[in-house]
Order: sequence, then structure tokens, then C-alpha cells
Amino acid sequence: MTLKKWRDRLLLQEDLNFLLTNRIPRLAVTRFVGRFSQIRHPWVARVSIGAWRMFSDLDLSEARKTRFESLHDCFVRELKPGARPVDQSAEVLASPSDGIVGECGAVEGQRLWQAKGFPYSLSDLFGSEAAARPYEDGCYVTLRLTASMYHRFHAPHDAVLRHVTHIAGDTWNVNPIALKRVERLFCRNERASLHLQLAGSGHPVALVPVAAILVASLRLHAPDLLLHHRYGGPNELPCEVPMTKGQELGWFQHGSTIIVFAPKGFTLAPGVATGVTVRAGQALMRLPEGGA
Repeated sequence: MTLKKWRDRLLLQEDLNFLLTNRIPRLAVTRFVGRFSQIRHPWVARVSIGAWRMFSDLDLSEARKTRFESLHDCFVRELKPGARPVDQSAEVLASPSDGIVGECGAVEGQRLWQAKGFPYSLSDLFGSEAAARPYEDGCYVTLRLTASMYHRFHAPHDAVLRHVTHIAGDTWNVNPIALKRVERLFCRNERASLHLQLAGSGHPVALVPVAAILVASLRLHAPDLLLHHRYGGPNELPCEVPMTKGQELGWFQHGSTIIVFAPKGFTLAPGVATGVTVRAGQALMRLPEGGA
């Protein structure tokens, strides 16, 4: 049996996968991996990245750099210019990141889904009724970033970043196996919500990056923050940061999930459906007719 077949067979063993990635000291493992990934030594980096490639579909052909100083350096790699063209149509909300589309579609009042049979509420995710209210009966897309994907995320439209909220939490795995077993998983994990106001139309849009085991860390360019499970700064961060569509906002330290929310009237872009892989800059949602 080849290594790839053995790996795929192991991943299909749901009970074992869940135990190995969740029934362990999640925070301790996350801290260890965080420290290990930062070791800047050529041999450590080479061996770590080599092992990573053996157990995943890691593709570095689009990376700007060809050599990496650490495992972390590879995780947060930049891409070559033009690798992620951005749909510049004013009527389109572009995908902020690469990802596999999970649950998506219409929010039912305040209820939406992490997996079939596993609902959660907007106010539980955002941490308050006020923050959730603009997205009642709205539209959402869940994007899961695997460990081997491009981990940087970008502005989905010309907009102003008005507010960032940090919510401390756990580091459950966010893969489909865990999403089918742990209720309200996204509402339990470390996360942040980025509240934007679109230029021109004035619509609110929110990005909710959710951390996971081996991640639990989110880097923002503006405001200049590193959010993680030991973050001790203010959790409510008003700001006024103008941004252009496709502008880089920050990155995950590893792989995780980002949920995109838009208000009532927005619709999914053609081709966006559960299980589809999208790329940063690709059309994700469409604004209401005449809303651009």
C-alpha cells in the first residue's frame, strides 16, 4: 500500500480521526506546534516541510519564495503576483480566501448550519444580538482552509473595516468529521469577527475567522494585531481602516475556517455550493440588484 493510500484510508476512519485530533490536550498541542513551526533552521524547515508534503497535497508551485526559513514561513507563504486574480465587478463579493465550501446559503432568521443536523445561532457566533442583527435572514458561506492551502485572506470588496471583535475559546478541529459530532463547534472555538461597510452601497459584511487545533492564531495587518488564545488586549476594537478589493487583510498561522456573512438580498454566486473548492478573488456572492 502506498503512503498516499494509507493516509487516505486513515482519514476515512472517522472515529480514529476524531480521537487523534480532538481527544488530546488541544491547547498544549497547539502551543507546541506553534513554537516548533517558528524554529528558523534550514534542516528543521526542510525535514518538516518534506514530511508535510508526504501526508498532504501541498503544492508550492505558486509560492513567491522557493526556500523557507521555517515551517511557519511555509504556512503563511505569499503567492506569485497574479496567482489569485480578483473579480473586480462592483456587483460581486469576492472570496476572501482559498477554501472548500461547507454549509452555505440563506440564514433562517438567526439560524444557520455547521453540518446537517447541527444548527447554531448568529448571536452565539458573534457574541451579541446587536452584532448579529444585520445578518438575520441574510446569506452566508463557510470556507474551510485545509493545512496545505494558501492561508492569507483578503478584502472581499472595496470597504471600510469598522470593528474587530475577539472571542476567546477552544481549539477543536474544524474538519467535517468534528463538525458532524460537536454541537455549536464554531461558537466554542477561538475566533474573531471583522465588520466591514461596503463602499458605494453601504451594506454591512462580516468575516468570521475561526481558529482550530494547531492554529488558534490570527494575524491582522490593520489594526496591527496577533489574536490568539493568550491574547490579553481589548476584545472590542473600533477602527476605521479603508481597504480595496483584494487587499491582503492578514493570515491564519496554519489552516482553519472563515465564514462570510452578508445581509438579506445577497445571493450566492453561480457555482458556489457545498463541496466546491474556491480561490481567493473568485466571485462568492452577488449584491442585491441595483445595490452596487
